[in-house]
Amino acid sequence: MRRVTRAAALTVLIGLLAGCARLHSAPSASYHPKPGDLLFQDLDGGPLCVAIEKVTQGIDGAKFSHVAMVSRVDHGSVTVIEAVSAGVKETPLDEFLARSADAKGRPKVLAGRLKPPYRHLIPEALRVAQRFKGRPYDSVFTIGNDAFYCSELVYESFREANGRAPLFPLAPMTFIDPDTRATFPAWTEYYQNLRAPIPERAPGLNPGGVSRSHFLAIVHAYGAPAGWTGRVPK
Repeated sequence: MRRVTRAAALTVLIGLLAGCARLHSAPSASYHPKPGDLLFQDLDGGPLCVAIEKVTQGIDGAKFSHVAMVSRVDHGSVTVIEAVSAGVKETPLDEFLARSADAKGRPKVLAGRLKPPYRHLIPEALRVAQRFKGRPYDSVFTIGNDAFYCSELVYESFREANGRAPLFPLAPMTFIDPDTRATFPAWTEYYQNLRAPIPERAPGLNPGGVSRSHFLAIVHAYGAPAGWTGRVPK
């Protein structure tokens, strides 16, 4: 099995921090989901989703607050695996897509697919993700605590598949509103309820950052996420 090196992952991190890790790819109207595809979603989930989207940048300016991975495609029936408040679980694609809609009623979801040199990682990443089913949601957003948030599930699945070398790099997280330079009130209340400190600058990752990876190509748009400057197929 070919291994993507830590040096390669570091190169991607440098590109992300420099703001130059964008990949332009025309969406395809003939898209058919494949296992291992990553589905980036602009959820309409209230203040926390707004806070996440305000401090993270997705491909071509898209605002994402969730990501899932296609886990099964069986005779037209498609399932995704994701980390949600109920924990790591599989969800029918139709149910996943129905969570948000753009102005034309289309799901605010972009589909990403690993580029050919890295697709050999997908079968093992899916096996790892299946092992994580039933694990709790990582409500404090801490890497390595045996619980998972959405992009952490993707990170850990591909990291293990890649010989424990990260495919999608970690970067310092922020919970601070760039306009007020204070912690978002929604996050303050959230962590107070958990009785946990806010992990400002702790290592983590988000759906927007994953969507901008050099290892991915955006291959389809179900609809238009907020802020996205790409083209939606008719």
